[in-house]
Amino acid sequence: MTNAAEQRKLAAIMFTDMVGYSALSQRDGELALELLEEHRELLRKIFPEFNGTEIQTIGDAFLVEFQSALEAAQCAIEIQRALAKRNADVPPDRRIEVKIGIHIGDVVHRGGDLYGDGVNIASRIEPLAGAGGICVSMDVERQIRNAVETRFEKLAATELKNISVPMELFRIVLPWERQLPTNPTSSAVLPPSPARSWIWISAAVVLLLITGFGWWWKTLPHKSSTMRSGPVIGPSELATNIPQKSIAVLPFENLSDDKSNAYFAEGIQDEILTRLSKIAALKVISRTSTQKYKSAPDNLREVGQQLGVANILEGSVQKAGNAVHINVQLIKAVTDEHLWAESYDRELQNIFGVEGEVAATIAEQLKAKLRGSEKQELGATPTDNSDAYAAYLRGLAPLQNADLLNSNLLGAVESFEAAVHLDANFALAWARLSTTHSSLFFNYDKSARRRDAARSTLDNALRLQPDLLETQLAQAYYHYFVERDYDRARHIFEQIRSRAPNNSEAPRALALIARRQGRWDESLARFHEAIDLDPRNLRALLWFADTHIALRQFPAALKLVDRALEIAPADRSALGRKAAIYQAMGQLQEADAVLGKIGANLTDRLVVGTAANQFVLQHRYPAAIDLLRSYLAKLSATEVEERAETLLSIGDIQRLTGDAVNSKASYSQARELFEAGFREQPDNPFLVSELSAIDAGLGDRDLAIEEAEHAMELVPHSKDALYGPGLEEAKARVLALLGEKDGAISALQHLLATPYGTNSPPITPALLRLDPSWDPLRDDARFQKLVEQRPK
Repeated sequence: MTNAAEQRKLAAIMFTDMVGYSALSQRDGELALELLEEHRELLRKIFPEFNGTEIQTIGDAFLVEFQSALEAAQCAIEIQRALAKRNADVPPDRRIEVKIGIHIGDVVHRGGDLYGDGVNIASRIEPLAGAGGICVSMDVERQIRNAVETRFEKLAATELKNISVPMELFRIVLPWERQLPTNPTSSAVLPPSPARSWIWISAAVVLLLITGFGWWWKTLPHKSSTMRSGPVIGPSELATNIPQKSIAVLPFENLSDDKSNAYFAEGIQDEILTRLSKIAALKVISRTSTQKYKSAPDNLREVGQQLGVANILEGSVQKAGNAVHINVQLIKAVTDEHLWAESYDRELQNIFGVEGEVAATIAEQLKAKLRGSEKQELGATPTDNSDAYAAYLRGLAPLQNADLLNSNLLGAVESFEAAVHLDANFALAWARLSTTHSSLFFNYDKSARRRDAARSTLDNALRLQPDLLETQLAQAYYHYFVERDYDRARHIFEQIRSRAPNNSEAPRALALIARRQGRWDESLARFHEAIDLDPRNLRALLWFADTHIALRQFPAALKLVDRALEIAPADRSALGRKAAIYQAMGQLQEADAVLGKIGANLTDRLVVGTAANQFVLQHRYPAAIDLLRSYLAKLSATEVEERAETLLSIGDIQRLTGDAVNSKASYSQARELFEAGFREQPDNPFLVSELSAIDAGLGDRDLAIEEAEHAMELVPHSKDALYGPGLEEAKARVLALLGEKDGAISALQHLLATPYGTNSPPITPALLRLDPSWDPLRDDARFQKLVEQRPK
């Protein structure tokens, strides 16, 4: 018979424990008691708001009973929010953190105490919550999953002390906390519910939780219709110049067991970003500025400030066979508030619409009104062939590399070709393939085969979807990179800039084209626009600096280079440029200091050239030759152009030392290599110019001058204001070497008043003074006058 004083019922039980109290008591008993009392006072104010009844206080722990699981969960969340607010303004040693466990089950009231499995289980799961966390049983999760605006992470099945059956437990992901790295192999993924998304979590995280790993709170959760709301926890206000409808998409985490599926996560991220960038009402940061961030960085507010955005999209992708799980969450950067989250479980053949759905929902969340054409583009399906789409995503992955190399581009070509082979009507893949061929032609391979490949793939894209943004980009790049028809390219890029104001490629390409056409102010303006959309793109920052270098605006160039070095302190291209700027200003000591940061293992051709030039300007010829020979030894037999240029430089320095025999041998070897390339590319002005320098070194006066003039005819200043004058400088060097003072000095007079830049700064009075290449002109009064000019 049941005791009359005993009451049995179903109740929700909360068990709380103050983290680190025992250890603190041993270190500082007075402080421990102070914080304990403050902790008790704070929690006791919150319990009644959610109909919680304090049953027992055991030292630094509370046992509290609630009428429903929802009220218990709401109370727990409010406790953690209040403590997060309180901890935001105190030093670490005065923080108060608690762990909370909640279970719903049978309990027995007897003599003022509470007994039963509900109590036992709540006390056993509380340690798994971690500092500042909340752990709930599956029974609680089922009752509250659609009633609270939070997410849940399922922990691996856990055996609890004195509990016979392993429990399925969940951690409540509080809106203001950062997501921990997860390992999907240790836990199952829950099916998505309408109100929230589900996150993968691993047994490894459980172990961290057991050992007391803490989540540190940053800001306040967003308001829930079922919870009491409060003020935001001390975030600094967003900078006034950051638009509220601005967003950056951080790299998606690859949760697949097969790590080779990383390309799939990268591709999904890229496609979501591409669709967002087509929404004119948003400001969207380009992927080249976000790719070096972690998938879920801890310093989200700082990331938002660095990128100049108010909102961040994080995500993860898990691909297993034909199944794909995608999780995304939209976060307000300044407060770390989760604005929206969702999970998508799709078969691979049904994956195509997810990117558009995500982009459309984000636009809705940020109150960005969509135009009719934008809605159509967001909902477009590029292909119905899942294998073709996977190949396409594989091609996108290497293109996200900020420092594209030949191997990156060739890998992308292979993947895009596989995509169009599987689906000949895949216009998006044809467009990307054409752009990649054009880039290869411009940077590496000026063969007729590569040029024709760029044209034929572009024709396919134009035939299938001429109005597709990527098709228009491919067409513009073909005119720019392959035909060097800057007017036509500029016209199309302007259309793209107007149509897609978030596309950073258009203003960046317009900036590059403008300087080739001598419109320097316009180039600077377009670079400003591109950097605003892509603030951490190293190449864009350095190209922007190059434009200032061409204009001999060296202080402005240094600021941009330093900005690049803040992002990548060891970037050799940036350090090499900085050293070259100091050389152009005649500050060799400063250049030495910069070059000292690069290290001895030099592999970048431009950096090696700058370092060798430093030795030449200092008349340290043996050191320059040793450096170039060391670099030459590292080049493979297939790097013909690099080997030829290096041998030409060695020959020039050997000539300066008076070593005519070895100089002639180096020139001859260089010429043999250049001739092979010249036969394939007879109209390459830079090869012709290099041959001119070699023949001048070999003493063939007439041929050298003829070749120098032919190079200038191929790319005259009127056709290319950036590179054309560089060929004129090369001719001036040839004329100086051959003793043609009048022609050389006349060219230098013109060049000193002309903006230009090749792979090094333009001629400056300081360089004329320091560079021994101009020694044949030093006894001429006209040259001395040039050296004495003050920089403007």
